[in-house]
Amino acid sequence: MNIGELVKGVAGATGSNEAEAKAAITAVFDQIAVAAAKGDDVSIPGFGKFAVKDRPERQGRNPASGAAITIAASKKVTFTAAKGLKDKL
Repeated sequence: MNIGELVKGVAGATGSNEAEAKAAITAVFDQIAVAAAKGDDVSIPGFGKFAVKDRPERQGRNPASGAAITIAASKKVTFTAAKGLKDKL
């Protein structure tokens, strides 16, 4: 499913037009991104939880030369599905 299909599905389910549905979907994802940038978790009951996790610095290899390199610490966003979503699968 891509954004266009998602917009059509939301518009059909809510009785709104596609422009309004796309604006709503974009706003939801923007708010999740803002919360993640602050390091906050976003829980959506029955769907799941978006959380920010730290990835520590680690050793890796340059695939071209095979030389050992240090990969910098970073943050990542993880998603954990709620029981309600898992049950639908």
